[in-house]
Amino acid sequence: MITEGFTTEPKIKKVKWEQANQISIYLVDGRIIICPVKNLPSLKKTPINRRNRAQIIDETLFTFEGCPEVYHLEQVLGNFQRYKYKTLTEQAAEI
Repeated sequence: MITEGFTTEPKIKKVKWEQANQISIYLVDGRIIICPVKNLPSLKKTPINRRNRAQIIDETLFTFEGCPEVYHLEQVLGNFQRYKYKTLTEQAAEI
């Protein structure tokens, strides 16, 4: 039986600003995700001179120097509600 598609968990290799209005997220398995910055408003606040300084954390999180937000890869893939920041009170209410 032949199975098509990606069966590996997505892991970030690098993140780059390709154009002023979009970032590209390169994954370890060769996929490239292109994301408009309008969907990540905190990225727009990142100073232009710091946009080439991506920081990747645990292969699933990323931010840029000067950006007030840390993003989980799943937020870019469309699962924002699961990974958005929650206060301690909100976290306790879920338990």
